[in-house]
Amino acid sequence: MTEVFEQELRAQLALARRALLEARDAEDDHGAQAHAGRIAGLLRIAEQHGIAVPSRSGTEPEPQKES
Repeated sequence: MTEVFEQELRAQLALARRALLEARDAEDDHGAQAHAGRIAGLLRIAEQHGIAVPSRSGTEPEPQKES
């Protein structure tokens, strides 16, 4: 089950990253902001579950630490 979860998270992250780039290319600020939020959420989930994902330094938000 864990492997399936990790694969799905990685697939969703890849889709969100692609959508972010497409929104930026289309100068769709609202769409880019929405996709960046999705990426941030997925990165938080990955971190919480100890799943290492490749960084896209400078192109997306860093996951926020919960207080």
